[in-house]
Amino acid sequence: MTTKVKDFSEIRAAFDTYIGDIVYATMTTVDAKARPRARVLIPVWEMKDGVPLGWLGTYKTPVKAAHLAGNPHTTFSYWNPRQNAVYVDTVAEWTDDPSVKRHVWDLYVKGSPPGAGYDPGAFWKGPADPKFHVLRLAPWRIQVVRGTDLDSRIWER
Repeated sequence: MTTKVKDFSEIRAAFDTYIGDIVYATMTTVDAKARPRARVLIPVWEMKDGVPLGWLGTYKTPVKAAHLAGNPHTTFSYWNPRQNAVYVDTVAEWTDDPSVKRHVWDLYVKGSPPGAGYDPGAFWKGPADPKFHVLRLAPWRIQVVRGTDLDSRIWER
C-alpha cells in the first residue's frame, strides 16, 4: 500500500538509513527520442530547508551531458536484496561554482547521509580538477519502500 506524506520528515529516517546502507544508485536519463539510459553512481544528499538536496560528483560524459541538456529530469533508484528501496525523481543542473564543488567534495569525504560517499581523490585530483563535474539534484518526488511488508510512502514537492 502506498501512502502520500506531506512533510519529508515523515520519511527522512528511512531515506537516510536506506541510502546509507545501499550507497549505489541507478541514475536514469532519457535521450531526445525518450529512450532511457541507466548508469550506477553514488550521489550524496544534504538537508536544506527541511528537504533533501542531492549532489553528484561525476564525469561529464557526452551521453549524460546530451541527455540532461534535452531533459534535466532524472531518477535515482536505490535497492537492496532485503527489498528496501528509495526512488528519487529530480531535476538535475550542472554547476561550476568552485565553492559548491569544494562543498560537494567534502560531502563525499564525510558521507552524506552517513554510509553514502567515497574518497573522490581516487578519481580526481581535487575539487578544482577540470574533470570533476557536479550536478545539483533538486528532488520533486521521493518514494521509500520497506521490504519487510512493502510499505510505500511518497513525498512530493
